Amino acid sequence: MSRSVLLLRAVNVGGHNRVPMARLREVLTSETELTGISTYIASGNIVCDEIADAAECCARVREVIASEFAVDTPVIHRTHAELVASEAAQPFADGADKLLHAMFLEIAPAPGSIKELESRLVPGEQIALIGRDLWINYPDGGVSATKLTKAVFDRTLGSAGTARNLRTVRTLIELTA
Repeated sequence: MSRSVLLLRAVNVGGHNRVPMARLREVLTSETELTGISTYIASGNIVCDEIADAAECCARVREVIASEFAVDTPVIHRTHAELVASEAAQPFADGADKLLHAMFLEIAPAPGSIKELESRLVPGEQIALIGRDLWINYPDGGVSATKLTKAVFDRTLGSAGTARNLRTVRTLIELTA
């Protein structure tokens, strides 16, 4: 059976948007049709069995999280096959696990948005769009050195997104296999 992952944006980061994973699993089990629910690290990775209607499921999970935890966060779905294909196609083979991130987007980015982001890159920073996933190879300074903030991404891409480093992406691939 194929498994999926639901990715939450900006939960349990810097003391904001507190969503305890144990309670989240309980609430999702009782309030949604999700099955086989588990979570991976506290940053909002929900692994579950295959989902029939991803858009409907993401909307319901967002609604449940807002109701239970007073946190409104985008919920982004990826299947095991989508994770594998994106990771395999990303062009930064030499990227460090901690510095190479996939930003999983809710919808395809606005036309011309990647070119606009490229104009904002700091030296050594690289980006590549693979389907609905924007791969970002940060320079040695990491995320703290970039000009590509969450607000810049949202405004420029026209889509909410949430990023995971390569190590986490590979773990999610294993967990959804």
